[in-house]
Amino acid sequence: MLLPSFRRPDRRAAQSEDRAPWRALRHHSMRWWSAANLVSNAGTWMQLTAQNLLVLHLTGSAAATGLSLSAQAAPGLLLGLLGGAAVDAWPRRLTASVSQALLALVGFLTAGLVVTDHLTVPVLMVLAAVTGLIATVDAPACALLGNDLVPTKDVPSSIALGSVVSGAGRVGGTALAGVVVGLWGPGAAYAANGVSFLAVAAVIPFLRPHPEAGQAPAAAPRQRKRKAAGARQEAAAGPASRRGTGAREGLGFFLRRPRLMALAGITALSSVFGRNYGLTLAVLVTGPLGGAAGAFGTVSSVLAVGGVAGAVLAGRLRSPSVRLVGALAAAGAVLQIAAGLSPTLWVLLLLVAPMAVVESVSDTAGTTVLQTDPPSHMRGRVLGVWRTASTGWSLVGPPLLGLLMQTAGARGALVIGGVLIAGAIGTGALLRDRRARRAPADRTAGVLPVTIGTTVPAARRPAPSRPVPAACTTPGHGELCAAGCAAAA
Repeated sequence: MLLPSFRRPDRRAAQSEDRAPWRALRHHSMRWWSAANLVSNAGTWMQLTAQNLLVLHLTGSAAATGLSLSAQAAPGLLLGLLGGAAVDAWPRRLTASVSQALLALVGFLTAGLVVTDHLTVPVLMVLAAVTGLIATVDAPACALLGNDLVPTKDVPSSIALGSVVSGAGRVGGTALAGVVVGLWGPGAAYAANGVSFLAVAAVIPFLRPHPEAGQAPAAAPRQRKRKAAGARQEAAAGPASRRGTGAREGLGFFLRRPRLMALAGITALSSVFGRNYGLTLAVLVTGPLGGAAGAFGTVSSVLAVGGVAGAVLAGRLRSPSVRLVGALAAAGAVLQIAAGLSPTLWVLLLLVAPMAVVESVSDTAGTTVLQTDPPSHMRGRVLGVWRTASTGWSLVGPPLLGLLMQTAGARGALVIGGVLIAGAIGTGALLRDRRARRAPADRTAGVLPVTIGTTVPAARRPAPSRPVPAACTTPGHGELCAAGCAAAA
């Protein structure tokens, strides 16, 4: 007679629970934080919509509208490093609370100027720049504060949840803006956004960090060896108190970290040549495919649904790697090439959904690596470096892609962009594999690694009794250039 087994179902149930997409919501503080962020995101998009309408009303110029957005983004490009350093130097919850209160103050001040009819375009530009300046501190502080509310293994779920909250806030805030502005004017939208910031600031004091936040989750043997090598590097650098809290240290750490450089290279290529679907697909649908504006609306809806599905799937990740980000980016590039060659609108619609899914999962995986790979005392500065870099390629990308479309057309831009992304990632993977295969030969030829940055002749040290892993974790070996790195760790 067969006896029932109780262990295996329990183990499977535990594994399923560990990979549940919304497992971050099991933590009480994360539930409050997500609700507050939903309100804040809705308020932000309400204000952004009202700001665009207000600038158009004051100037009648679309160029002035774009200039106001650039004024708000400029501090992130120029001062992102300093903002990240401030987050590392100051208490995180206090920093997030103060920055949210300051953003609320700017919102209320703008609302007062609108209501009293004292708001001019130059004043609006200054207020937009002040908002961007505060955001250089607020964005990394709030991102890291959210990660502190869950154990490290649930950070991918937290980030995926944040993506869904952001998307829902964008849809809700944009819709509410039309109602609020129509009934009470743009000043009411600014005031509502100020209230949303105060809601977040009021929640922060009641949040409690999770006791396992920042602890490394169970990892594969190769990942454990890589983390051990990183720990040796940090130990060699000395205590955190002697490593400084300035922006220069953060930039140096980022540039010396092959995984982060690889992630930056992959994301930059994908952002410039593969993520601006609102531009490339709009021209493709209304041009070569002969569709109307309504057809592009259908494509945009499929993209949005695919993005939500990708966020749900990404929530099941536990310990993503740069290798996974590179593989997903290459898969998205292949789908992009196929989309550029689509003969009909229906074929394009079949490709758009998986493109959005891959992009969403890749974004969550990359953000998880970015926010968990550095040691805790460096994470604010790493996010500051990333904010500066991402603002740069976000500003450069659309004009460069527009020039490519003007030269090669919408189909050509999609195909060329996809080939560039996939080719660079493939080249990076080949270089990494070649160096990994060369490492055992170097050891056999007479040099064995002992500690970071030092070597001894093989004759002075007996050969290991078991094979040495091919993956090299010593700094300076196996590094990939930022433009083609795809498979670092």
